Amino acid sequence: QALLNPLRNSSARPSRRDFLEGMAVVVPRNFRLLDELEKGQKGDATSGVSWGLERGDDIMLMEWNGTIFGPLGTSYENRIYSLSILCGQGYPDAPPEVKFNSQINISCIDTASGKLKPGWAMLSKWRRDYTLENVLQQLRQEMASGANRKLPQPPEGACY
Repeated sequence: QALLNPLRNSSARPSRRDFLEGMAVVVPRNFRLLDELEKGQKGDATSGVSWGLERGDDIMLMEWNGTIFGPLGTSYENRIYSLSILCGQGYPDAPPEVKFNSQINISCIDTASGKLKPGWAMLSKWRRDYTLENVLQQLRQEMASGANRKLPQPPEGACY
């Protein structure tokens, strides 16, 4: 059997590929956020969401803004929702803090502050591979869900 698989032979030296297959590559925070920024800048918003840095001089890549275009056939239709997103030093291992700037009636936010509830499934089950785009897309899907799609909305243009 050692002839069929040389790695089983104790004298055989494992290759770099064999070594790397057993390791997960962890992308540093700023590289990950730069990748997300680039994707946001190149995005065409056909998915109904967009995102970018709040300030161009934010070298720590912490303060972001997001936009969600209300899904068709819902009480959010023809509305544009503005969000503030804070990616703390723990991101992407820890979820971002997300707050609607535009007033909205949806089950996953605190209606007094516009902040996402910590118990919202995506935040409470946060995984490192989730992105800002995933959060915004999931919020848009929440708008279209049966529980939220017909909820009465605050006057257009109202802010927190």
